[in-house]
Amino acid sequence: GAQAVASAALEIMAGQIECAIAGGMENMDMAPYLLPAGRWGMRMGDSQVLDSMLLDGLNDAFSGQHSGWHTEDLVAKFGLTREQQDAWALRSQQRFAAAQAAGKFDAEIVGVEVQGRKGTERFVRDEHNRPDTTLESLARLKPAFRKDGTITAGNAPGLNSAAAAMIVAERGWAERNGLQPLARLAGYGVAAVEPGYFGLGPIPATRMALARAKWSTGDVQRVEINEAFAAIAMVCARELDFADAIVNVEGGAIAHGHPIGASGAILTTRLMHSMQRDGLKKGVVTLCIGGGQGIALALEMV
Repeated sequence: GAQAVASAALEIMAGQIECAIAGGMENMDMAPYLLPAGRWGMRMGDSQVLDSMLLDGLNDAFSGQHSGWHTEDLVAKFGLTREQQDAWALRSQQRFAAAQAAGKFDAEIVGVEVQGRKGTERFVRDEHNRPDTTLESLARLKPAFRKDGTITAGNAPGLNSAAAAMIVAERGWAERNGLQPLARLAGYGVAAVEPGYFGLGPIPATRMALARAKWSTGDVQRVEINEAFAAIAMVCARELDFADAIVNVEGGAIAHGHPIGASGAILTTRLMHSMQRDGLKKGVVTLCIGGGQGIALALEMV
C-alpha cells in the first residue's frame, strides 16, 4: 500500500498521470494452499502442500524461515526482554481500544456489506483487537517461533484481511475537480538491510524519506511504525530517536492486525486522520516490506 502511494506520486511528478487511486488489500483468510506437483500430475508416492500465506507472505524469500523466527535474532541483537515486548503489546492494545471506543477511527472506515448469519450485515468496526489484554494474559503465552524465544502470539500482530485506498493527485487537478487535499507527500524512501534483520529496514528508509523532505527527526510530530512485531517497532523508534509520545499513539498492528498487502495504505490513512484531528503538520509512516527492505512516507498536512 505504501509503495502504491509512492509509485502514484512518482508518475504524477513525471507528468505521466494527474491522479490515481492508490492502496492495497489482503485476504489472509482466503490465502490458498498450493499443490505444485499437481500441475503435471503426481504419479506415485507422497506430495507436498504449501501454505501460500507463508511461502508468498510471512516467510523470508532467501532463507525460507518465518519472519518471526528471524525477529528473534533482532531481539537478541538489541537485548530486548520478553517483558519489554509484552509491555509494548499491552500499550498497543490499550491505545487502540481507547481510540476505537472514542470513535476516532470512524471517519477513516467505509462500511462493507457482508453476508452474516442473519442476512446482510454492515461491517464498520475492526474486530481483531483484544481490549481485555493484560500483562498476565500475555505472560502465559508460549514462544511461537523458537523454544527459548520471546516472541509470542501476544506481542506479534494477528493475521487478518483488510483493504485501504486513497486518491493521489496533482494539486491543481484536485482543485479543479473540487477535492480538498488532506496532505502532500513531502518525501519517501525505500532501503534495505541484511534480510535476516528485515525488521531494521524502516530505519534507513525513514532517514532517506526525511532527507528528501528536508526534515530533521525533531520536525516529525507523529509516527506510525508498523508493528510487524513489538520488537521491530521498539527498535526502530529507538534507533530513529522518535519520542515514545509520538509513536503509534492510537495503537498499532498488534491490536488491529497486519494484513500484509494493505498495512501501508491503512497506516497512511490512519496517520492523516490522526494528524488532522490533533492539528499536527508533519508525520511519517514506515514499515518493513520483506527481503530486508523498508519503506517510509513523509507526509505534511495541507
